[in-house]
Amino acid sequence: MSERVRDGYVLSTDRDRVDTAAVHRWLSEESYWAAGRAFDVVARSIEGSTPYTISTDGRQVGFARVVTDAATFAWICDVFVDAGHRGRGLGVWLVDSIVEDCAAGGVLRLMLATRDAHEVYRRSGFGPLAGPQRFMELDRRPTRDAILAALPDV
Repeated sequence: MSERVRDGYVLSTDRDRVDTAAVHRWLSEESYWAAGRAFDVVARSIEGSTPYTISTDGRQVGFARVVTDAATFAWICDVFVDAGHRGRGLGVWLVDSIVEDCAAGGVLRLMLATRDAHEVYRRSGFGPLAGPQRFMELDRRPTRDAILAALPDV
């Protein structure tokens, strides 16, 4: 994918369109999952994945990235829409575009994690893990305890 246009917004995978400073601010200051993330870590994460941006009037207002082997698996992460542009379906548009692009490339297994946007991702076809007991993780993030403490009791 290169570019999609909708209602005055441009969604693109052009790496040159990424406003890394804006993405860093959103993730490190406004997200719960990347609070305090260093600028160089954000920059490296963008470099090591396929970034998706949404812009309007020359300003980036949305971001997501996908980490994938381009054959069997993809992880969607860092989905963020600027507060002034929420409620317009831009997050769903981002995720749907990633799902569509991955499927076009033959990647049929995608995952993501969320604390509170389950309904948003359900609109794109996501559901709970089948067989969560098979999955394991090693999470050494210094913010891990704060993130887990913010999760609702299941």
